[in-house]
Formats: sequence, structure tokens, C-alpha cells
Amino acid sequence: MIFGRVQGVWYRAWTVETARELGLTGWVRNRTDGSVEALVQGRHEAVEAFIRRAHDGPPAAAVARIDIADAPAEPRDRFDKRPTL
Repeated sequence: MIFGRVQGVWYRAWTVETARELGLTGWVRNRTDGSVEALVQGRHEAVEAFIRRAHDGPPAAAVARIDIADAPAEPRDRFDKRPTL
């Protein structure tokens, strides 16, 4: 979960681009509370690199915090955007 100014600043598109660049699978979506939720799967080093970059995000974003939790793996072959939940 990513909190701060992360909606309306291309954060989801940036997430998809960055995750694909790192060879990760999963998804990202906006939440109605103004946060962004992502499921990020892949090699440990790539996931860690993604998390480091996600603290900055795209230029217009202002990330306040990222809450990280383990989640069940989902069989996915790419990284995509999902509808708002």
C-alpha cells in the first residue's frame, strides 16, 4: 500500500512501467481512500529495487509511506493495472 499524493500523478502507469522493466509480475490499482495498492512478485532483488524506487515514484508524486506485507502469490505472467477498489 502506497500513501501520499499518489493518485492523479501517473503513479499506476509509472508502477507498471517500472515493474515490467524489473521483470516483475503482479498488479496495481487505486483505492477509494486515495492510496495505491500493488501486488509485486518476482526475484527478491528485483522486488527490493522496486520498493526503493516506489518511495519516489513519478515526478509529481509525494509518497508519505509504503506499508509492506506478505501476500499469497498469484499466477501471473505480466504486470497490469486493475480497476479502482
